[in-house]
Amino acid sequence: MYSFFTAFDPYLMLLCFTGAAMGIIWAALPGLSTTMAMALLVGLTYRMPTELAIIFILGTFTGSVFGGAISAVLINIPGTPDAVPTQMAGFPLAKQGKGGLVLGMSITASMVGNWVGILLLVTCVSYVLDIALSFASWEVALLALWGISISGTLTAGEAPVKGWISGWMGVLIAMVGREEIHGIERFTFGSQELLLGIPYIPVLIGLFGLTEIIMVLSQPQPYVIPQKIGRIFPSIKQFVKYWKSILRSSIVGLVTGIIPGAGANVATFVSYGLGERFTGKRFSKGSMEGVVCSEVANNANIGGALLPSLVLGIPGSATVAAFLAALNLHGIVVGPTIELEQPGIMNFMYGTLIVANIGMYICAFLLIKPSVKLFSLPRELLLPIIALLCVLGSYAQKMSMFDINLMFGFGLLGFFMRKADIPIGPMILGVVLGNMLDQNFRRAMVIFEDKSIWQVLVERPMGTVLIIIVLITFISGIWPKKKKKLL
Repeated sequence: MYSFFTAFDPYLMLLCFTGAAMGIIWAALPGLSTTMAMALLVGLTYRMPTELAIIFILGTFTGSVFGGAISAVLINIPGTPDAVPTQMAGFPLAKQGKGGLVLGMSITASMVGNWVGILLLVTCVSYVLDIALSFASWEVALLALWGISISGTLTAGEAPVKGWISGWMGVLIAMVGREEIHGIERFTFGSQELLLGIPYIPVLIGLFGLTEIIMVLSQPQPYVIPQKIGRIFPSIKQFVKYWKSILRSSIVGLVTGIIPGAGANVATFVSYGLGERFTGKRFSKGSMEGVVCSEVANNANIGGALLPSLVLGIPGSATVAAFLAALNLHGIVVGPTIELEQPGIMNFMYGTLIVANIGMYICAFLLIKPSVKLFSLPRELLLPIIALLCVLGSYAQKMSMFDINLMFGFGLLGFFMRKADIPIGPMILGVVLGNMLDQNFRRAMVIFEDKSIWQVLVERPMGTVLIIIVLITFISGIWPKKKKKLL
């Protein structure tokens, strides 16, 4: 029998805190993603009692969701794809000596995002599920299209076309390999290594990690993150003034998490984009509010992703799919009857998320000063360490030398893209979401084969709304620039 208060047992809390600390450290290392951490834990927790396995995995999950922000802010290399918007808004501030405060704001935003996500998860289950269930292949494809488009608009400054080109290059990369619907090989050029596609981990590490190393080496006087940490705890007034962005980003994170396949990648970019539109600021020049938007959505997404997974048995993301696999190993079958078969387990999950959130907050603040000290080392010491981590991170996923070669190739590509002022972030999102866009779009075309475009627009109102949003994204990205030229 499970209960809410079981999660507050001292031993279980200690185990959860340990998991949170491990998750933070893991995700802060380039290429070691949350999904990889969860996948590795599935086997490791097999012999644990069920309560211990659940609380340890959720602690690691919560910690690793924040952990990617550490390297994103301090060395301009996001530990996970979800941390790219945090990198764009936080790294310029770190170069000004505000790295400690930016991380403190990130931790606070992560905690608040988790709290709001848990609260909405408990109170708004039925309402949000109605929205999620209206998303079929057509709507999911359009959501992926919007995520890629808005990331291109946001990251390219005065030239959004460059951002869109970067995003669609990422989609093209995602299409390499044997596609999953008909099993047809695409862009493999006879290579056996490319049959399974190009994994996003080497792409992420190459475009951000190796590219950053090359950029630093090419500068006569490379930037140095100041060792003076200064204030790390943001004041209540300093944080609360962003209450509108906090509320908006929490809703974006929760709803996006509920939609199967969308995940935190879409949530952080959409929240970041909406933040810029509502505030009229350019977060990429350095903005605490941009960090808040990204981190709140990223962590509110946890509660959202768990909701359809536990209630309907539909994983909200690859990370949660690994969590469901762990539950299955322990004989817990998720779905509408989960409360009947495992009485009290949902309340235990709520309590576990609260404990994990507290553990993440405490452990993260304890790790700020060591992190800043580590990443403030002289470049001649730090760069070889980062290069080694890049190689290990690329190799770790499949133990393949081919992935290391991919990492080096994308590192060179990222260097030339940076020199040409083409943003890298949209390409990463295109690689991550490209497969989802491709499969769902083609599946929708099969479903709508005998219907006219007008029937689709009328019968799928949510899809029609998303089409309008995508068009507005493209038009708003181009129109102000044309208007300025006419003047």
